[in-house]
Amino acid sequence: MQHLAFLEDFIIILAAAVLIIFVSKPLKLPGVIGFLLTGLVIGPSGLNFITDKHQIEVFAELGVVMLLFFIGLEFSLAHLKAIWRQFFIGGGLQVIGTILVVVVLFALGDFSLNQRIFFGCLIALSSTAIVMKMLSDHAQLDTPHGKFAVGILLFQDFCIVPMIVFAPVLAGNSGASLVDIFSRFSLSILAVVGVFLVARYVMPQVLKQITQTNVRESFLLGSLLVCLLMALVTASVGFSYALGAFIAGLIISESEYSHAVIAEIVSFRDLFTSLFFISVGMLLDIQFVSQQPFTVMGVSVGIFILKTLIVFWIALGMKFSVRAATIAAVTLAQIGEFSFVLAQVGFSVGLLDHSIFQTFLSASIFTMVVSPPLIAYAPTIADRTQSMLPFDRKKTETSIQSLPPHSDHVIIVGYGLNGQNVVRVLRETGIPYVVVESDGEIVGRLRKDDPNIVFGDVTRKEILAACFIERSKVIVFAISDPQATRTAVRLARLLHPEITIIVRTRHVKEVDELIHLGANEVIPEEFETSIEIFTRVLDHYHIPRNVVNAQIQIIRDENYSVLRGIPQTSEGFDRVADLLSEGTTETFLVTSDSRAASATAGDLDIAGKTGVTLLAIVRNEKAAVSPPPEYVIQAGDILVLIGNHAQIDNAFEYLSASRKEKS
Repeated sequence: MQHLAFLEDFIIILAAAVLIIFVSKPLKLPGVIGFLLTGLVIGPSGLNFITDKHQIEVFAELGVVMLLFFIGLEFSLAHLKAIWRQFFIGGGLQVIGTILVVVVLFALGDFSLNQRIFFGCLIALSSTAIVMKMLSDHAQLDTPHGKFAVGILLFQDFCIVPMIVFAPVLAGNSGASLVDIFSRFSLSILAVVGVFLVARYVMPQVLKQITQTNVRESFLLGSLLVCLLMALVTASVGFSYALGAFIAGLIISESEYSHAVIAEIVSFRDLFTSLFFISVGMLLDIQFVSQQPFTVMGVSVGIFILKTLIVFWIALGMKFSVRAATIAAVTLAQIGEFSFVLAQVGFSVGLLDHSIFQTFLSASIFTMVVSPPLIAYAPTIADRTQSMLPFDRKKTETSIQSLPPHSDHVIIVGYGLNGQNVVRVLRETGIPYVVVESDGEIVGRLRKDDPNIVFGDVTRKEILAACFIERSKVIVFAISDPQATRTAVRLARLLHPEITIIVRTRHVKEVDELIHLGANEVIPEEFETSIEIFTRVLDHYHIPRNVVNAQIQIIRDENYSVLRGIPQTSEGFDRVADLLSEGTTETFLVTSDSRAASATAGDLDIAGKTGVTLLAIVRNEKAAVSPPPEYVIQAGDILVLIGNHAQIDNAFEYLSASRKEKS
């Protein structure tokens, strides 16, 4: 029966996914590659465990829908607003540029102009699922090349509708006028805007009602309902299912329920990720590839080279560094999953014959298979090739030549939020500094007001040398590019063995490697947040601030090993215990209803009641040191106390009691 066949296929996919997870880790095989290869093995061209290609396509579509929903949950509207240049300028130039180049190149073959335009549309699209997954796994979404790639990918997704609408027109099978086509496209855009507004203002209320049921299952089902409903609506107006899922995830990420949604459905992420990539692998026809291996390989390599060059030149034109341009170009070099949908449309209307369709499908899957390791290796490719490319030289020399000489200064790498905060403090305290930023647009905008901001790639030796690193005291890395940070830390330590290197990183797993490469201090954001939380909790319980600070210092001195779960010797804990038992000072503000208000120091008898010594009483900014027993304490006075942790805690409890509780 059909429903049993579906269940059997789903069980096979799940079993294959579990197997590849166990195998890929010891072999250090990227999960995406493993899933794609698994699809090849169990699909119609392999062991033929699954034969229904339509069902395979359904699995792939469902997988990419859920994958884009998860990615949307990790995004924010502020993030999208920050990449508007990459979206409109980068995405527009990439799509239009690719189509124009393909039209010119394919003029050498026996293809009509309309076919060449359609080929350009197919090749212009990259894989949102693969790129977003790889950038997220390698913590590169917030890097310059990550933002550039994401902006282009989102623009490509919005281009799917006009491409699908114009396919019948290019084939000459549509009697629709340009007015009809424009009207249909405009209505589709309005529909997506309507979906966005509904998701923005209505869905949070729906989720609120669901949460009030206090039934965990209802919240999980409601979240999935929002995702699939948005996907269905966008697909019904001509856009992709994945776009609606992404919008749903994006809107939920802005609501107060985002953390709850993520907590409930995070376990589904790996399931649907494997579902998509295994399904893509099953679509490849091995027999066709074996019959025309050189054609498929040639088309695949040609697509890689063409897309890499186009994206590279666009990124350079938008004032990105050679390194960022190279990584972004390699990242977007594959064919996207939505090209399969467009190719199906082209095949059905006669723009592609069977041979061209199979060649394109095979080449597309090949580019997707080899893309994950290339994306992972892209930073290394950029580091090894950028010194041979002179494109950064003019911009770098122009900004560095006007940099005044510095000594005993701080070098700040990256002018994001953290870099700006460091610069603000250094400027106010009069400490000299130099900022190195790889985004040419930012440098061009700010350099008029601050000549200490220079354009450059900090992974290059000449950039650090031009910033007078040999005469600097401190270098601070405040960039969101793990690979670039590692390379630059190693280089900075080599150029100046005595410099103090401070690194801000996203994840604590990078601490040990950065310390090994030469960093003096590594500040992982996730654990600094934890420290801030427990500091506020301890403050609430009147734990003396110097004791709290000492504990924080111990944690930082040991490179956060306590929070990382690394087994500790008793030495660190003994230090904390010693600090807790030592004498410490604390202040107490006397309020009108406090036990101390209107009482004399002798009557209060703090030492006798709690063991704490009253050092002084501060009134109107004047201190009465060692106040006599007849000294009358008033509301608004500040008592300066000394004692150990337990005594101070008892004193706060004693002094906070109401005057009605006096014995």
